[in-house]
Amino acid sequence: MEKPSKTKLQKMAPVGKVVDRGGNRLIPELFKLGPITVFPWGLSLSIAILLGTFIGIKLAGAIGIDADRVLDLAIVLVVGGVVGARLFYVFIYEPAYYFREPLQILALWNGGMVYYGALIGGFITGTLYVVRKRLPFWKFSDVVAPPLALGYGIVRIGCFLNGCCYGTPTQSFLGVIFRYSGGTACPDPVPRYPTQIFSSLLGFLLFGLLMYLSKKKRFDGQVFLTFLILYSIGRIIVEYFRENLIVFGNITVSQLVSVLIIIPAVVFYLVRGREAKN
Repeated sequence: MEKPSKTKLQKMAPVGKVVDRGGNRLIPELFKLGPITVFPWGLSLSIAILLGTFIGIKLAGAIGIDADRVLDLAIVLVVGGVVGARLFYVFIYEPAYYFREPLQILALWNGGMVYYGALIGGFITGTLYVVRKRLPFWKFSDVVAPPLALGYGIVRIGCFLNGCCYGTPTQSFLGVIFRYSGGTACPDPVPRYPTQIFSSLLGFLLFGLLMYLSKKKRFDGQVFLTFLILYSIGRIIVEYFRENLIVFGNITVSQLVSVLIIIPAVVFYLVRGREAKN
């Protein structure tokens, strides 16, 4: 979920109320539990964490890794992911605002989280945990990859219902007008590509592929590196249909990060594959 930015050329959609598009409803607010409002994005994130942890335990058990290690790693990854997702947004999307209002960095309920930041933050904290505990890095990374893909697919459904992370205007049948009770969730009430759904499908497809590859892999690390490469390629494609921060030319910040991930991932894939043959 990405918070709307008032300082960027291309803006993300804000959290709204109930969104209506041609009789269908997008529902940023699901229900209330007393003073607590349950949002679909937060609920989808919770489901992603629980399902991801469950699947991670199953995958780890199949290769002899203790479930307690996976639970500990899941906590480390979630903490690192949340911190990374927030800091990426703060420093890349809204640095001027948060410099003036530093306490707002802690206001996670106002939105402003970036998946690539979560991926980077989780990678750092996860690596530190694995190294500190002297655990097999590549084996653990392969266990983590399928849950990451599944979680991404689930959370993007929450983004769709929330009305954030939307696409560029389109007149095709795919167009969605994101509206809420106070107006439009986008800068203008025009049909836009539902890039959240594109991203969700990418996540689910990757999950299926990675689960299959987990049983057929030729070397440790193959599943994780495949995830990094294919996700990054898919993200580059989706970004062509999405409103996002432009860094130069027509390149978005997520496309730039994708390229920076693909290059070392391909190198490691080739090196690990060659070592497996020898």
